[in-house]
Amino acid sequence: MSLATLYSRAQAGINAPLVTVEVHLANGLPALSIVGLPETAVKESKDRVRGALINSQFEFPARRITINLAPADLPKDGGRYDLAIALGILAASGQIPVQQLGDYEFVGELALSGELRPIRGVLPVSMAARASGRTLLVPIDNSNEAALVEEATVLGARHLLDVCGHLHGNNRLRPHAYINDGATQCGYPNLSDIRGQHHAKRALEISAAGGHSLLMIGPPGTGKSMLASRLPGILPRMSKEEALESAAINSISHNGFVPETLNQRPFRTPHHTASGVALVGGGSQPRPGEISLSHNGVMFLDELPEFDRRVLEVLREPLESGRITISRAARQAEFPARFQLIAAMNPCPCGYLGDKNGRCQCSHEQIRRYRSRLSGPLLDRIDMHIEVPAVPFDELKSAPERTEDLSKMARERVQAARDCQLARCGKANHAMGIREIEASCQLTTESARLLEQASQQLGLSARVYHRILKVARTIADLAAVEAITTQHISEAISYRRLDRRIS
Repeated sequence: MSLATLYSRAQAGINAPLVTVEVHLANGLPALSIVGLPETAVKESKDRVRGALINSQFEFPARRITINLAPADLPKDGGRYDLAIALGILAASGQIPVQQLGDYEFVGELALSGELRPIRGVLPVSMAARASGRTLLVPIDNSNEAALVEEATVLGARHLLDVCGHLHGNNRLRPHAYINDGATQCGYPNLSDIRGQHHAKRALEISAAGGHSLLMIGPPGTGKSMLASRLPGILPRMSKEEALESAAINSISHNGFVPETLNQRPFRTPHHTASGVALVGGGSQPRPGEISLSHNGVMFLDELPEFDRRVLEVLREPLESGRITISRAARQAEFPARFQLIAAMNPCPCGYLGDKNGRCQCSHEQIRRYRSRLSGPLLDRIDMHIEVPAVPFDELKSAPERTEDLSKMARERVQAARDCQLARCGKANHAMGIREIEASCQLTTESARLLEQASQQLGLSARVYHRILKVARTIADLAAVEAITTQHISEAISYRRLDRRIS
């Protein structure tokens, strides 16, 4: 038989579209051509495949070989097609049977010796192969990652000869089951380490319970970064779907999937010199940026006004939609970006505005320019704004009054509140739409009057009005009550007063 057809997978964002590998042998001068929009790494596979076949004691056909990667309009990159191309040549030349090739999907890069090298992004491939009902055959180093997908049939091989032996019916490969290597989740920093800042800890708990974004404003050294680093430790536990989504994003990133991070909420801290592409992702072959790597976790932006304003503006759409679409001339990629934004800033350029010792020497114009780096639309999208004042020295030097695990206690309250939200509308409060807000955030006459007065006095936008309702709903959930009272509305409003002072 001079024609063989196999299946592989490409990478397009977080998806893995099907690629049909067709290999045809024809009479003529010996040559090998690859068509179907291959990029440089794919074109070079012909040399890797030739070396792998010869060194594995197979015959490389001295014929005209045409390899088609369909669909033709989908760009193909990387060495992931090496294994499928090599098997296609062997099948078309009659060196391996072709009857069962349609039941498998093959991905993997070949060494010149015939060994299989791991590829990046195998987790989305495994998810797509499970949906298609085919068996996935991958390099052995990728097998544990691919087996993360429940009900997926994954075979791992070390060498091209192992794959050929399996297809011949000799030395059958066994399906790989996910192996937990015993790596435990690393401990998060504890809230017990922070002296004072009771108001900030309360705001952090509300933020965790409802998934609300948070802006902390205070002078240097008051614990803003410490508070932010302790947020992942009080967030609700990840569901299996969330863990798989985050692992899939890491799988296609430059760093690759790290098993030790499975079931851990991501915590990303990009530097204020980061570009817009670093935050949202991009490149000629689009890769996820910081907001996608923070998916289902936290992104902490320290020294918020020091970020370029154009960089901060790119966060506006993902904060609302939870997704980011990257368009390039050759392709378009969409990545999930449902992250929780935590930011910190100083009240003025020197950081000591309002200091009782008079250390601030900033002029009114300097303060105005510093605060104007943050646009009103961006501030509108941050649910909660709080002050983090300096901690008195007496409170710093004193021993903690309680030795309990404050993070564990807060996490239990947060989990109970989040469970209530999921039972009510299937999502965290920060993600509620207009109709869900109207159904879940019914106000009493007194509460409605209080919110109306605050809206008129502070000039709040419609977006801020709805965000106050969401925060109030979260506060009520933490209190395990269904009705939103004036106390809940009053506390929610207190987290929006500062946006008028820094706009």
